[in-house]
Amino acid sequence: MSDTVTFKIKRQNTAESSPYWENFVIPYIPNSNVISCLMDIRTKPENSKGEKVAPVVWDSNCLEEVCGSCTMVINGKVHQACSALIDKLEKPITLEPMSKFPVIRDLIVDRSRMFEALKKVQAWVTADGYHDLGPGDRESQSIQEVAYKLSECMTCGCCVEACPQYTQKNNFLGAAAISQARLFNMHHTGKNITDQRLDTLMQEGGISDCGNAQNCVEVCPKSIPLTESIAEIGRQVSGKIWRNIFKA
Repeated sequence: MSDTVTFKIKRQNTAESSPYWENFVIPYIPNSNVISCLMDIRTKPENSKGEKVAPVVWDSNCLEEVCGSCTMVINGKVHQACSALIDKLEKPITLEPMSKFPVIRDLIVDRSRMFEALKKVQAWVTADGYHDLGPGDRESQSIQEVAYKLSECMTCGCCVEACPQYTQKNNFLGAAAISQARLFNMHHTGKNITDQRLDTLMQEGGISDCGNAQNCVEVCPKSIPLTESIAEIGRQVSGKIWRNIFKA
């Protein structure tokens, strides 16, 4: 085992500037994750040529695969940097920002589009005032099990980065938003606006834009059944279409 680790990092100084590659060599520490290595690089921002450079910047918060902010492309595959252990990665290790979002700087991207998608599908439970209405309906064990898994989504962007249908030039909402629509359509109160969510998913960028590549479910760090959600929303949309026909 080498006593050093080489990182090849795709950098970009500003949102408007051109990207470039820069190599960094740091001491090898067993069981390190990518984030801890980036911290070491930031402590002494010196590239492999011995030149002092601007520190590499990236997004991170929880460091335990909960917040979703440290998503990046590691050795060509989208991954959470906090759970990517260098001992399990081929060397040298390449780090790139996600390609489906505008780059802000270095490894930081603007994921606003994902949060706007959640707004479009109204991924929340509407509140009818704040007065006490008594206990809510009981959820069955089977619904609880499905809903809990769907609720683990952290809007990290892995699913849309791996999706061939999701690009910066189209309006596809992506698997995460579709799955969250399913989650809130299951909720006893959230389902009150099911038709509004389905109306959104019937428009451009909705469920019909999914090509069923199934890459999303392969890369999801939480193993959320995204393809099941897409299939279920597809069934709900089909039912809504038929209801609309017979209402006409």
